[in-house]
Amino acid sequence: MPTQTARIVHIDETKPNRRRGGDLRTLLTPTTVGATSGFMGMAIIRPGERIGEHYHPYSEEFVYVVQGQVEVDLDGEPHPLGPDHALLIPTHVRHRFRNVGDTEVRMVFHLGPLAPRPELGHVDTEEGPPEPAKAVS
Repeated sequence: MPTQTARIVHIDETKPNRRRGGDLRTLLTPTTVGATSGFMGMAIIRPGERIGEHYHPYSEEFVYVVQGQVEVDLDGEPHPLGPDHALLIPTHVRHRFRNVGDTEVRMVFHLGPLAPRPELGHVDTEEGPPEPAKAVS
């Protein structure tokens, strides 16, 4: 008998995380749905934006490009990805994503297994871009 219940989460129920660049939305996580083996989300990257380089010491990352043209650096080596491309990033592989097109990139990502504690799951190797300037009213 399952201990979890099925749960549907819409992207509008999530808060944007722009700390590392782009707009990262974690949808299915231990906190939001009680996930126990990993978490899933959507990365939205506007033209000219990037997600800063990082790696995951405990988790593999699975990425599926839904729309847009993105370039991913894997341990410093660039690789182009477009719609319907999937990518497996093994543990400890440094990676960063850049929108190299003129339309928004949307990528689904899943990481698993979970790190022993959330703060151990992600290691930044460079700073993400600063928040865009907000208009003054």
